[in-house]
Amino acid sequence: QVQLVESGGGLVQPGGSLRLSCAASGFTLRNSTIAWIRQAPGKEREGISCMSKSGERIKYADSVKGRFTMSRDDLENKAYLTMSSLEPEDTAIYYCVGDRDFSTNYCPLNPLYNYWGQGTQVTVSS
Repeated sequence: QVQLVESGGGLVQPGGSLRLSCAASGFTLRNSTIAWIRQAPGKEREGISCMSKSGERIKYADSVKGRFTMSRDDLENKAYLTMSSLEPEDTAIYYCVGDRDFSTNYCPLNPLYNYWGQGTQVTVSS
């Protein structure tokens, strides 16, 4: 059974930082394409970062480029999203998602992934 469990969300002031974690079970991250998707209230889901199976291709949405960094720990079978210079517009539920069926160096910034975590809330407010 595939499980993706996010943690690390919370309330942070503008300009602050957070690191989200995604722990996988029944699912080997280094053999999968993984991504972070967020959904703000009243808005559509937005793909903000993805990593290919090889780990060589990492993409970021323009809205987070230069502020967010995605990484993966193959020994721990975890993925991370390190977020800095947070803005109120970053307030959303953040989901860790994955898929086994994409090609080795492909990672789409869209919500079309088979496996989803339950999400973790990030609120940026003073």
